Amino acid sequence: MAESYEFTVYRGTFIQLPRGDSSRKPELVRNCGTLWVSSTDGRIKGFDWQARDDATFQELMSRNGWVDVDAATNGNGVNGATVNVKVVIASEDRNEFFFPGFIDTHIHAPQFPNVGLFGSSTLLDWLETYTFPVESGFGSKSDPKNQDKNPKDAPPSALRIYDQVVARTLSHGTTCASYFATVHVPATNALAALCHSRGQRAFIGRTCMDNPDFCPEYYRDQSADDSISATRSTIEYIHTLDPKGTLVKPIVTPRFVPTCTRPALEGLGKLVAEYNPPLHIQTHISENTNEVALVKDLFPECPSYASVYDTYNLLTSRTILAHAVHLTADERALVRKRDAKISHCPASNAALGSGIAPIRVMLDEGITVGLGTDVSGGYSPSILEAARQACLSSRLLGHTTAHAECKPVNGYDKTEGREKLSVAEALYLATRGGAAVVDMADEIGGFEEGMIWDAQLIELGGVSEQGECPLDVVSNGNGSLVKPGPVGNVDLFGAETWEEKMQKWVWSGDDRNTKAVWVSGRLVHQRV
Repeated sequence: MAESYEFTVYRGTFIQLPRGDSSRKPELVRNCGTLWVSSTDGRIKGFDWQARDDATFQELMSRNGWVDVDAATNGNGVNGATVNVKVVIASEDRNEFFFPGFIDTHIHAPQFPNVGLFGSSTLLDWLETYTFPVESGFGSKSDPKNQDKNPKDAPPSALRIYDQVVARTLSHGTTCASYFATVHVPATNALAALCHSRGQRAFIGRTCMDNPDFCPEYYRDQSADDSISATRSTIEYIHTLDPKGTLVKPIVTPRFVPTCTRPALEGLGKLVAEYNPPLHIQTHISENTNEVALVKDLFPECPSYASVYDTYNLLTSRTILAHAVHLTADERALVRKRDAKISHCPASNAALGSGIAPIRVMLDEGITVGLGTDVSGGYSPSILEAARQACLSSRLLGHTTAHAECKPVNGYDKTEGREKLSVAEALYLATRGGAAVVDMADEIGGFEEGMIWDAQLIELGGVSEQGECPLDVVSNGNGSLVKPGPVGNVDLFGAETWEEKMQKWVWSGDDRNTKAVWVSGRLVHQRV
């Protein structure tokens, strides 16, 4: 149903990272004023950073003939013309600001029930103990070959899990996610349908895994042909669900090299190229040293893990490689040459003991990097948590042997401590970097005119006035007493600069600070 207003007019503080070269350390940019978004296509149509106070804002409204649909009284604009608009205000008193939506470049939706369950496992035994058993439960008993496209044939438990993971990630400000699903077509299609109906931008991948040597009998594709055929079924369903790919797109998803046979990898590479433009691809690479050694044994004809994907035409400018902890210099050079992208998953890499990815080296070499939660290897569905973990892990990197051995290909600024990511850099990876990883750098991740309004309203909370008695309380009207103050774990005392407030948000914030979320201009989450 069309909105009853032409624009949504956002007023207050807007904070973002600049568009530009990620190899240069970015700084946060803050603007105060007004920005407006079309209700028709959800794109930013203009902004006026001079319209800050009530007087200049009202002058802007009058000049454009805008009328607030929620105002008590309506008036006429210039020459009697009126244009209905909805006004959304970020409260300065509550330390609110608009920020681009987060982009999760790597998350396993079916693993959501296992969040926090990894014990002392490492990658390969964790897959067998926790991951494969939970993912196998997403199948339809009436369709053993997974050819049925109907999402309603997915088990009720799968629908419940998928609905919850989409709702939860939205509540954390994730406006776009690249999801791994399972081998099952109905359940994968259900995930696509849920993202579409809830309004979350998503790349949906049916996981391909047909190698009987490294996939359990109870959970795998029965052949390479079955894997490719089932993948095609999901692609066709998503193209029917969202023909223009406005919100949901398919992404070809070989789980990782050991779980796929050569015919499967070859077939998937050909499948990607059948479409114009070619389909996106997501997979894992060099997460764990044992995995790297295994790939070398399985594919002795290939000089490296990355070259396996390249051999089968799966290393492209539309490929997302998760982890990349143990890439060699030659592999990084190949990734850069093919313009493939990296999803950095620091929380998962720490939880599973996989290692620390040298992100600063990758950025200096010109590789595009975003952040991923890697639920459930990662313990949190929050990209904000991934951002703080990216900062923390980078601070430890300089103390590792791997860092000393990680020689950049092109040479880079060897300033001591350069490997440490700043808060601004982590937020860049969470927004602009993620947008580039999912091939949408010109569409999302920032607030330029013409870009899509994928955004979140963050509330840090109020600050008591100096001299105010802490014993003073205010009734909330329900008989209990409350005080205006902080939201969640972020404590402000009034002396912080706006940059310091952003640091406190990154280090202490959570979903309680995410007051509202929009995707393509549509309100998709609101904290009550």
